[in-house]
Amino acid sequence: MELPSWEDAKLGTMKRAALWLVSVVGEGNVFTKADLRDAFPGTSQIDRRMRDLRDHGWRLDTNREDARLDSHEQRFVTRGAAVWEPGMARVKSAPAISANRRREVISRDGNLCRCCGITPGEEYPDSYEKAQLDIARRTVAQPGGGTAIELVTECKRCRVGGRDLEVDGGKTLASLSRLGVMEKKILASWVAADQRDFGAVELLWAQYRTLPEESRLRFRAALDRATE
Repeated sequence: MELPSWEDAKLGTMKRAALWLVSVVGEGNVFTKADLRDAFPGTSQIDRRMRDLRDHGWRLDTNREDARLDSHEQRFVTRGAAVWEPGMARVKSAPAISANRRREVISRDGNLCRCCGITPGEEYPDSYEKAQLDIARRTVAQPGGGTAIELVTECKRCRVGGRDLEVDGGKTLASLSRLGVMEKKILASWVAADQRDFGAVELLWAQYRTLPEESRLRFRAALDRATE
């Protein structure tokens, strides 16, 4: 089916912006604020109408979600509802998270990324980049069946990798029942402290896992010699 022209002035601004993304930018590609304003000269609130597409399932990443982007860039990742079709512009996805709700979730989650544990403003170990926290919607399989969307705090790096992640709450609870009494006590102490201190062997294992293949081979050879 042939798409309407994004230059058709009879269409609303949001519909034209969606068609421009599909027809001109293309999924996976980057566009700038200047590109957007050049395409829609004199159009008021074009930035807001572009953001409105997120409410219809369109994924537009900024440098908050994709660290490779500059502050003036966005990436058109995937298209959502065909808002230019009759009735589709009124069908919205999940409502936006309010500023108050965002603060509540971040505070509830200990003011840190629940995936990697980094705190806002803290530098990542491999760079001088400072972490920013945001709220992710996570699909969670429920113990009684079905799924629910729950909110969790993540840094922008972890959000990129975990955007489509679905977790199984029922499976997690079932795994708990298989632990021994001592293992449950150890786990309970970690949960109570909301952190776990890793031992020297575990830290070294984590470092080993990040090595390229050639370095892993050298490490294994040294370990074999040390354990003969």
